[in-house]
Amino acid sequence: MKITLRRSVIGRPQSQVDTVRALGLRKIGDSREVSNAPAIRGMVRTVQHLLEVES
Repeated sequence: MKITLRRSVIGRPQSQVDTVRALGLRKIGDSREVSNAPAIRGMVRTVQHLLEVES
C-alpha cells in the first residue's frame, strides 16, 4: 500500500501529528510503501483526510 501526505499537519491535534510521523511521513508530498497490516490500516484511517492512499 502506498501512502502520500497531501495536507499539512499544522494546526492538527497532536495525536494526528504523531500518527503521521509514525507512518514515516514528514513533508507534504512524502510517500511511503507500507504493509497492509491491521495496525497500519487503523493508523491510515485515523488520518485519512490528510493522505492519499493507493493499493
